[in-house]
Order: sequence, then C-alpha cells, then structure tokens
Amino acid sequence: MVRRHRWDGLRCESRLVRAAAPRMGPLLLIGGAFQSKETWGRCEKLFLANMDVFTVDPPGWGAADPLPPGRSVDVLADAVCHMLDESGLDQVDVVGGSYGSAIAYRIAQRHPARVRRMVLVGTMAAIPEHSRQAMHRALTFLDAGRMDEYARAAVDIMMNAGRLDGITNGARVRRFLLRRLASLSEAEVVQVSTNTQRLLQHAELDTSVPVPAPTLTVTGEHDSFTTPAQCRRMALACGTGWFAEVAESDHMLFLERPTEITDLVTRFLADEPLSGLPYCTRVERLPSIPFPAPRAVGLMSGRQPV
Repeated sequence: MVRRHRWDGLRCESRLVRAAAPRMGPLLLIGGAFQSKETWGRCEKLFLANMDVFTVDPPGWGAADPLPPGRSVDVLADAVCHMLDESGLDQVDVVGGSYGSAIAYRIAQRHPARVRRMVLVGTMAAIPEHSRQAMHRALTFLDAGRMDEYARAAVDIMMNAGRLDGITNGARVRRFLLRRLASLSEAEVVQVSTNTQRLLQHAELDTSVPVPAPTLTVTGEHDSFTTPAQCRRMALACGTGWFAEVAESDHMLFLERPTEITDLVTRFLADEPLSGLPYCTRVERLPSIPFPAPRAVGLMSGRQPV
C-alpha cells in the first residue's frame, strides 16, 4: 500500500508491505541519501519473512518534495511520525541506514514511545573534517553538472577503495553505484544537493540525552566514512547500546551483505543472542556514557562481549 501524505506543507510518501505470517511487530526502514521507499530490494524481502515492512520517502527523498537545506532533521523525524500516524502504526522497530540513521535517532529522542528497538547502520555523531572536505568537493561537481566526476567523488566517500578486494561484492557494488549516481535525474540532483548541504550545515547530533530504546549500531570492518570507532561511540551514547562490526564490508552493508545484515537486525529486534555470529568480527554490549551537547544542534542535530 502506497500512501501520500503532507507535512509542514510538503508532500511525502510511505509504503506498507504486509508479511504473510508476521511473528514480530512492524519494521520502519529509513534509507540513506540515495535510497527511496522502493529500493530496499533483497533486504525488504528477507525482513518480510518475519514482519510487516514500512518504508518512507520523507521530504527530500524519492517521490517527496525537496526539503530546503536550512530545515533540520527534526522536520524529517516529525514527518516520518506523521506518516506512521496516518498509516495506523503506533509503535515500531526502526532501522536507519547512513543519512537515515540521523532521522531514526531523532525520532527515538523526540518521540520515544514510538520506538520499541532501534538499529543504526553506518552512523556517526559528527562528520569528521576530512569527510566534510570530500563532500564539499563532490557537491561542487554535482552542482556543475559534472556527473561522472561527481559519481566517482561520492562513491570514494562511501566505499573504501583501498580495501575493495576484501569487501564482499565490493567491485560489483562500486560499479552499480557509479552508474546510478552518474545518471541521477534533475529532480534527484536537487534532492541530493540540498540534502548534502543540510548535512554540512548541521554537522552534529545531540548525543547528550540517551535514547530510551535498546539500540544496536552496526558498521562494516572496512568502513572509512562512518568508521567502527565512530559507530561504537554512538552506541555508547545510547541508554542501552550494542555495537556490531560486520566482516568483509564497508559502508554499503545493505548492498554488500544483505543476508547477513538482515539476519543480525532480526536477531537483535527479537532479543536473540548475538554471540558467535560468523559474519561479525565483534559484537559488544556497552555501558551508557552521556556525551556533551554539541555547540550547534542540527541534523547530525542525531566493554562487555555479548
């Protein structure tokens, strides 16, 4: 079921797919900058074996209206909750990937009763300086219409070119992303440009208040964008946090290792043991350590082995 919504004067859309025999509550999936509600592919099919799946195009994504760069992630979080309301979904499990992890985190902070458990894949509290410089460079190519150069610059941010041989499906995923980003439509160029500007303007999540929902943060062992250290730090900032590092992968986990990441997520949401998983290099349950509030809260304003 695809439904159109309006929030704060902006069009957005949702998509609800029912499982044949769900054994768990509904799952909300919030994708990254280049995902839409229809592009979860194999991951969606695997999740549907256990639960209904609700995917979204908040403002700035997919079929939704663009969101001006000056608007913060709070607008996106509230828009997603509005879509849940109009679809009759009260409490959900939430998975946020990359850019979508900031939206998921803010939902858990602003609307804690809506989130039962949460998984943040490829997440970080703040964009490091070297990544900011690379994003500015990619944005320059995008705004100039130099799409091949933009695609290479953007993929170099998201994938660890130096470890490509050690990443499952790495070469195939890189080729796919290069083709996809070089052929963005005019509407997608506007979305990507404004979303990237928003990331750069609001560069830090407010982690000073832990989220109440049990939270798992996940990254690939070779992720050079949202590194394992950054992702683990986000787990520490959550009230009840776990951290998992997936072998032979980097930032593009949903494309590189869809079977493994959906298995890990499903186990966590079902509160099943995470120890001894052959595709994880480490899994930890971490104590809560509150971090100071950032100086300017915007978009990004969001050991004990198991």
